[in-house]
Amino acid sequence: MRPRSLSRRAVLAGGAAAAALSGCGASDVPQPSPTPSEDPEQVLLRQLIADKEHTIALYSTLIAAGQTKLTPFRDRHQAHLGELRKRLTGGSQTASAAPAPQGSQTAAPAPKTSLSRLRDAERRSAALRVRQLAGVSPQLAQLIASIGACEAAHALALPRSA
Repeated sequence: MRPRSLSRRAVLAGGAAAAALSGCGASDVPQPSPTPSEDPEQVLLRQLIADKEHTIALYSTLIAAGQTKLTPFRDRHQAHLGELRKRLTGGSQTASAAPAPQGSQTAAPAPKTSLSRLRDAERRSAALRVRQLAGVSPQLAQLIASIGACEAAHALALPRSA
């Protein structure tokens, strides 16, 4: 008897659920605080943008250190960031600074940036995306789910060593 194969969607959902149940916490990125009259989706978008900026900075640090094979991963995060910013109304930006251009000197986003730390950040972000789907518009939910699937795939696809 042939074993039943799992769909990609089932694997991603299972992985995200397992990550969520394993106690993966929220991202270590400082989150903007909402004002009482602010639209919850706009608050969420600002949080997503801050998280993306942090992730891009992690990738940029490793790329600047010579790990150029990570460039396509960072480029996907930059595409996500562009889509998130398009949905942010009023042209407001997050309090965090945009990532510095490649090759410039910036303060390290963490004590030590490594592939392991990057992989953990991707896993935490993917798990968080599942919880962020509740109560948002279908269009935003679709974008968040797509971003989470990409982050889960990154966590699996990142090289194991430098």
